[in-house]
Amino acid sequence: MPGFNDVAWFEIGTDDPAAAERFYGDVFGWKVAQDDSASTDAAYRVVDTGGSRGGLFTGEENYAIFTVLVEDVDATCRQVEKAGGRVQRPPSVNPVGVTFAHVLDPAGNHFSVFTPPK
Repeated sequence: MPGFNDVAWFEIGTDDPAAAERFYGDVFGWKVAQDDSASTDAAYRVVDTGGSRGGLFTGEENYAIFTVLVEDVDATCRQVEKAGGRVQRPPSVNPVGVTFAHVLDPAGNHFSVFTPPK
């Protein structure tokens, strides 16, 4: 696992998961599969690039973001706001214990932060 404050995950949100899986597989050879150790949500599948991992989330939004490993998601969200950014999706914990939040930098660029289960 990368160190704190390093990019440690990525996430692709899509309203057409079959097309996204096909696209990233055709272009880069990435594999997508359900991995209950990362998420028990059927809408969230794990992407294996052969060198790193990320998530493919089925929803109404289409996006691709990077995710930074942090020591404390709540503290990081406060720091984001103090530095002129905004919390887009407040901290929450998924069923496997990952705490995460989605934030925007001052220019409106979307990324997320997370801590692994304790």
